[in-house]
Amino acid sequence: MAIRFSKFHGTGNDFILIDNLQGQIRPGEPLRPELIRQWCHRRTGVGADGLILMQPATEGAFAMQYFNADGLPGTMCGNGGRCVAAFAARLGIVREAVSFLGPDGMHRAHLQAAGPGTWQVSLSLLDAAPPLAHGDHYLVHTGSPHLVVFTTGLEQAEVFEEGRKLRQSPPFRKEGINVNFTETGKDGVLFVRTYERGVEDETLSCGTGVTAAALAAWTRLGGDPRKGFRIRTRGGELKVVFRAPEKPGQPFTGIHLEGPAVHVFDGELPS
Repeated sequence: MAIRFSKFHGTGNDFILIDNLQGQIRPGEPLRPELIRQWCHRRTGVGADGLILMQPATEGAFAMQYFNADGLPGTMCGNGGRCVAAFAARLGIVREAVSFLGPDGMHRAHLQAAGPGTWQVSLSLLDAAPPLAHGDHYLVHTGSPHLVVFTTGLEQAEVFEEGRKLRQSPPFRKEGINVNFTETGKDGVLFVRTYERGVEDETLSCGTGVTAAALAAWTRLGGDPRKGFRIRTRGGELKVVFRAPEKPGQPFTGIHLEGPAVHVFDGELPS
């Protein structure tokens, strides 16, 4: 039986999305990792950084089940969350707002049509503990684990080689980590390039990664988070707004990731 899908991207971070609310993939028949890897392959498949199933849920409009391109279940994906909200809007399930269950808990997205097949989506993320210094870097958990590395000359940096080296280093080899190389521009805009675990390569954008970079940048440099941090990625621009802790040790709250979600095409996958 063929499985219908849509492909979306959020600033170049691309996903295969499947509406499973009616159970076209039946319970007890989980998708095999090798099948997901085949579908996500950029030369012999659809090509994607991950796959998202829109599943039935007892709370919220649906549950977002996320798989990395390696075929294994993943943690929360910020750009994927924005894309699945836009996917639901395209299907007519929601209009301007939706609450859904992500891998880490409940999220709410606000959507605004921004052109044919394009939505501007603001996604709420869960509260985040303050960044933890790790040598010269910062460990931040924004639904997925991230290492934020502040640097210069990022446009020419060897992100694949350096990111893979840190991701495979002894502290992170077992559980894996995403590595976000971050440069602060003169205009205050952050430039972020991310090496993603599960993809095991640089992606054009990472939603929870740029969020981690924004929290680490505020910790390091200060600023007014209510105005938000503008973040440039190789796939486009995102914005992160949040409420900073009032006292040391308190979490960041009111975190929102804002940016475009774009429908690319529809198709059918062989099961």
